[in-house]
Amino acid sequence: MAAQQDAASWFSTWFDSPYYHILYQHRDMQEAQHFMDRLLAYLHPKPNDRILDLACGKGRHSRYLSQKGFDVTGIDLSERSINHAKKYESERLRFERHDMREVFRPGYFDFILNLFTSFGYFDNETENVVALRATAESLKHGGKLVIDFMNTDQVIDELVAEEEKQVEGINFKITRGVENGFIVKNIRFHSDGKEHSFVERVRALRQEDFLEYFGMAQLRLVDTFGDYALNPYNQATSDRMIFVLKK
Repeated sequence: MAAQQDAASWFSTWFDSPYYHILYQHRDMQEAQHFMDRLLAYLHPKPNDRILDLACGKGRHSRYLSQKGFDVTGIDLSERSINHAKKYESERLRFERHDMREVFRPGYFDFILNLFTSFGYFDNETENVVALRATAESLKHGGKLVIDFMNTDQVIDELVAEEEKQVEGINFKITRGVENGFIVKNIRFHSDGKEHSFVERVRALRQEDFLEYFGMAQLRLVDTFGDYALNPYNQATSDRMIFVLKK
């Protein structure tokens, strides 16, 4: 019998699995740091401003922001990731396990960053709005939220249906498709004497969906960028949808 996750809460099991971190260990940290440098230059946070890294994973980006001198809190649902991140805590860097659908600290943060497509996981679309409203509640009045999401149309156009990746002796078999309004990635592999099966499901949100969400959360759209160099967003050609919002 394959060790298979509950599809309704795939993010709570897959992101907490050691295999998630094995599969994605080679993600481009340098590109991520260049993006954050440009974002900081654009946002101009002051030294004492508080930054929340929403869905921070193991905290690599939180740590980088902290090294830049900012007061940073990282939150994530994955207990394994937060336990790892806590090893790096300091006076101005802390991590907590938290579900983004619940308000974390009302009116506390100057900036909230939700980076690298860490949104749109929930089966029920209403929960995306709940998560966004909870996030807005944690912002100070006048604070800014950045949501960095894939450009859904381009991702679907360029979807690779089948792929195999060999990482640390594990052969990951990956299939991708679009199902019921979600971009779905199925990941199967054999390890530790068992067959494993995981799924990633991200709602295929487009710009108009986000604009509707922002209205419901009473957030004002300030800018929309299309890549990590912060060039303007173009639905046909951009790699990303990066929204800058103000409370």
